[in-house]
Amino acid sequence: MLFLEGGYSLSVNVSKRGEKLINGKWGAFKFRGACNAVFSLDDHQAAKGVVTHSSGNHAAALALAAKLRGIPAHIVIPKNAPQCKVQNVVRYGGQVIWSEATVPSREKTATKVLQETGAVLIHPYNDGRIISELDDLDCFFSGQGTISLELLEQAPEIDTIIVPISGGGLISGVALAAKSINPALRVLAAEPKGANDAAQSKAVGRIVTLPETNTVADGLRAFLGELTWPIVRDLVDDIITVDDTEIIEAMRLCYEILKVAVEPSGAIGLAAVLSDSFRNNPVRKDCNQIGIILSGGNVDLEVLWRSFRK
Repeated sequence: MLFLEGGYSLSVNVSKRGEKLINGKWGAFKFRGACNAVFSLDDHQAAKGVVTHSSGNHAAALALAAKLRGIPAHIVIPKNAPQCKVQNVVRYGGQVIWSEATVPSREKTATKVLQETGAVLIHPYNDGRIISELDDLDCFFSGQGTISLELLEQAPEIDTIIVPISGGGLISGVALAAKSINPALRVLAAEPKGANDAAQSKAVGRIVTLPETNTVADGLRAFLGELTWPIVRDLVDDIITVDDTEIIEAMRLCYEILKVAVEPSGAIGLAAVLSDSFRNNPVRKDCNQIGIILSGGNVDLEVLWRSFRK
C-alpha cells in the first residue's frame, strides 16, 4: 500500500511519508531541523539573529523559525532558486541576500554576512541541530530524525526507507533514528544522475564534489558535509540514481493519482522505486515493505507545467 496522510492509497507495498502535508504551512521537512536549531540557541546567541545559505526550503524554514523566535534571519539564496521558494522567505520575514548559483558562492556570501552581522550560522544540513542531537540517543528524534519516529509509528512493518539525498541532513537524521529503533532497517538514498556526488562518494569512500550539477531537482544540488558524510558512509545501505525524466514522471503520478503537488526533489524517492536502477539492484529482493519520504511540495507551477509538457 502506498500510504499518504489523507486517505489516498495505491496497490503496492510502499508506505509514503507526506512531508508536504504534515508540514503544510512551510511545505517541506526542513522546518523540523530549522526550528530545533533556532530554539536551541540561548538568548545571547539568538540576539543578533541567524544566517544560512539555501536554494529555498531550508531558507524559508529558517525564516519562519526565526520569526517565531522573534529574531532576524539573513538568508543567502542563489540567483537560480525557484521564485516560489524566494517568496516564502520574504513572506516569513527573512532578509534575502543573493549569491551566484554555486555552492562556493553561497558559502562565501554567507561568511561575509556572518562577519557583518555577528549572527549565528545555521547550516542547511551540516549541523547537528539540524540532523539530531548526536551526543544523546534520547534526542535522535529531534530535527530531521523525527520523520523516522512518525513513519515507523504509523507503518511499523516497513523494512526499507527511501530518502532523497543532497547535503545529507535529511537522510542522516532519518538513518540515525530509524536504525536506533531497528538496526535491521535498510535506508536507501535517491539521487539525481545530474548531481550524483553522494553515489560517487560512496563508491570511492571519500567525499566527492562536482564542478557543476544539472538536474530539475533544485533542492538536491548540494554536496555532503563533514558531519553528514560519515553517517551516509556507514548507515546508508545504497544509493539509487535516477534521471530527470523519471523524476518528472514520479511528479506526474503524485499529482494525477494522489492529487498532491510534489516538487522534483521530493518526488525522487518514488522515482527511485519505479526505476530500472532499483529493480535491477541486488538489494531489491530484500525490500518487501518500502517507506518513501516525499519531502517537499514547494513547486514553481510554471516549471511544473513545462516539465509535464516535455
